[in-house]
Amino acid sequence: MDRTTTIILLAFASLILGAMATAIFIYVIVPWQKRRRAAKVKAAAPKTIKVDRPPEQPEPSSPVKRTNNVKQHSLFIIFDQPSNSSDERLTEWLREKNAHYDPLKKIYLIDGEQPANPITIANAFLPGELPDLFRDEHGSETIKGISLIVKPPLRKRRNQQMVIFVELAKEAATLFNANVLDTKHQSATAETYAQIVD
Repeated sequence: MDRTTTIILLAFASLILGAMATAIFIYVIVPWQKRRRAAKVKAAAPKTIKVDRPPEQPEPSSPVKRTNNVKQHSLFIIFDQPSNSSDERLTEWLREKNAHYDPLKKIYLIDGEQPANPITIANAFLPGELPDLFRDEHGSETIKGISLIVKPPLRKRRNQQMVIFVELAKEAATLFNANVLDTKHQSATAETYAQIVD
């Protein structure tokens, strides 16, 4: 075999090996990059965020409908005249309701009828934390209001916790001469309470 033939054969073999390497690259690397790009697009796409929406107010003439998509019910009790005495009344009220303090979340929990689904008492104003009033810990400011939060029951027959939730809100409103607001910051009405209980 002469030198020219050897060079041609080596060049041809190099072309074949290059073509094989290109085929392997296309077969293995390109789909992997497409998968990575697809994953990045999915990660960059805005996720659907479920926002807790309060039950919509029905028309006055229509019957109250139960909303199954509510993740939690919230009512805000805004004190008319926050002061040290209102803090003391709040402490006594929480004791009467056998509330217990969660030092990690800085909230109070009232067991009600379902200890597995307690009613949460938090500060109505950010950051939503309450001091441990049972230990005479008072924050730098007086408490201006509280929020009551509860998850709706999975079964309607366990609705007694919602009744207690509404009763607590009404009682707190009377005790603190407070305004009760729903999640839209509108004054709570009889229909608001009916939607929670129903």
